[in-house]
Amino acid sequence: MVDLLKFELVSPERLLMSTEVNRVTVPGTEGYMGVMANHAPVLSTLRPGVIDVEHADGKEERIFVRGGFAEVNPNGLTVLAEHAIAMGELSAEHLAQQVQNAEEDVADAKSDEKRRVAQERLDHLKQLQAAL
Repeated sequence: MVDLLKFELVSPERLLMSTEVNRVTVPGTEGYMGVMANHAPVLSTLRPGVIDVEHADGKEERIFVRGGFAEVNPNGLTVLAEHAIAMGELSAEHLAQQVQNAEEDVADAKSDEKRRVAQERLDHLKQLQAAL
């Protein structure tokens, strides 16, 4: 019998997923990290990217996250995501509109800080677009 990993994905709004899985790959700031049952404890910040989840039944699910933290401990893996959305819920048209809006926000920014924040959001949206 294969050991399963307890996995929880939490966003500021709600608990998005709480289940036992075979494997989860998370986009750590130092690169992608694969986590399975009995993984050594680790804490990592996340960069924008896609979490790949292999469920116990073998089905795979992809979730885009925009920053946050991943913690592996003896109880399993918990991902605290700043923003998370299932790849299946995204439409190319909606995302293209968001990219256009973000580009306008960058162009309209009145201060360096507002421009930096707008550019960061635009970069994240473009990464999401590339992952789609």
